[in-house]
Amino acid sequence: MRLSQGQLNLLETCPRKFQHTYLEQLGSPTTPDQQARLMLGSRFHLLMQQWEMGLPVEPFVREDEQLNQWFMAFVGAAPRILELDAPTFRQSEHQRTLEVEGHLLTVVYDLLVMSDCQAQILDWKTYPKPLKSRQLAENWQTRLYPFVLAQTSHYDPQQISMTYWFFQSKSGEDADPQSLKFSYSSAAHQQTQRDLTELLQRLSGWIDRYEQGESFPQVAEGSKQCADCSFALRCQRGDGQQATVRLPNFAEIQEISL
Repeated sequence: MRLSQGQLNLLETCPRKFQHTYLEQLGSPTTPDQQARLMLGSRFHLLMQQWEMGLPVEPFVREDEQLNQWFMAFVGAAPRILELDAPTFRQSEHQRTLEVEGHLLTVVYDLLVMSDCQAQILDWKTYPKPLKSRQLAENWQTRLYPFVLAQTSHYDPQQISMTYWFFQSKSGEDADPQSLKFSYSSAAHQQTQRDLTELLQRLSGWIDRYEQGESFPQVAEGSKQCADCSFALRCQRGDGQQATVRLPNFAEIQEISL
């Protein structure tokens, strides 16, 4: 399978939901507000790609005040965001793939900047900076993106870092972008390789058994994952009151590749 960080997160959280979503193509309903947020996030990423390529951005910022506010915040913080040592390579929406355990892992870097001695992955987020950085550190995006770069380049893990830039304040008011930087290491690389191998081996086994008519495993009954899952009835969990539309954590939503 071709897998992204979002799919790995879901697979680790609930294998049965992964089955419903990706093998059976059963989509969860989204509200108009959710759709609007996703579209706005996608437009911001396209805006940043246009800017990085030296293309006009006025049509984007002229038509949407929120995009304009985020972009002006980026321009104001750009010297701090792009404070990089003599880059030899710089590209937005840079895609890399890596085969692991028979599955093809795909990553898309919002901006990848490389110099002789370091590589920096920058990622734009249009939701507020999380209060707990540990949650983001354990997310598969934070783990997979440096891992793939280390595996597909000449950089040692300790020469790689990943920085998230958040363009929305908690209060919703205009504010300078906030950031979270995660430095990579050989220890983190080895641990990610072990965890990836184990997870993908389990996935291969689940797929083999699924083709024989056996469903993917479920989380433990009574898990908080089931409380607001739109597949609760299909999984025979809850009494129907729980089968409500889930309002997602936008930090978990896979971004759209442009």
